[in-house]
Amino acid sequence: MDIKILVATHKQYWMPEDKIYLPIHVGRVEKADLGYLGDDTGDNISAKNANYCELTGLYWAWKNLKCDYIGLCHYRRYFAHAVSGSDMEKKKLAILQRTDYEKLLKQYDVILPKQRNYFIETVRSQYEHAHNKNDLALTEQIVAELYPEYSEAFCKVMGGTKLHIFNMFVMKKEKFDEYCQWLFTILFELEKRIDISSYSQYEARVFGFLSERLLNVWLEKQKLKVKGIDVVFLEKIDWFDKGMKFLKRKFRG
Repeated sequence: MDIKILVATHKQYWMPEDKIYLPIHVGRVEKADLGYLGDDTGDNISAKNANYCELTGLYWAWKNLKCDYIGLCHYRRYFAHAVSGSDMEKKKLAILQRTDYEKLLKQYDVILPKQRNYFIETVRSQYEHAHNKNDLALTEQIVAELYPEYSEAFCKVMGGTKLHIFNMFVMKKEKFDEYCQWLFTILFELEKRIDISSYSQYEARVFGFLSERLLNVWLEKQKLKVKGIDVVFLEKIDWFDKGMKFLKRKFRG
């Protein structure tokens, strides 16, 4: 199997030695060379990285990379075997290798992070509390206009409480190409219709945030055989801080 797992990064960082992993400097246009492959060659949207996040790497791979299977991880997040504790070396050793992917891809169509359950929130209300709810509503309208056959899947995902997050996945390149055609058609149309000039730097990442939800919508409609895998984090997560920010967004808007 010719498998390429993009590792989206914007800085130099530890990378797995397995050649299956392909570090890609996202938003590289007019930036210093980090020694990694950049997303600013060929057909690209590297200049949109501040708003599209890791999607500039996905777009580059869609338009310029040839392989049988393709995936996306992040320099701090990888698919991995279950591991407990904070020992960094144990975490690195738990990261999936080529043989792991080959075994999984013989059984499943798509590898994804295990779903996050919001419990007290729906996917829709969580987005509306965390981001600009008008952007989500307009995205739903665009989906209905351009891909009405996906409207039912959109409503089902937004009405649920579980979500595959991080924009991480591995799938056949031909399915990936189909997904990118669908995704970027929607996002480019949305970009034409919204004004983000007054957004904060965080909220300006709107297309990246929405794409996490749209991947789930696409998968819901496709009815592919998926496998949820643990994700290992290579940097410490302040869960208390994340929890407090979540509560502030929910109750204060």
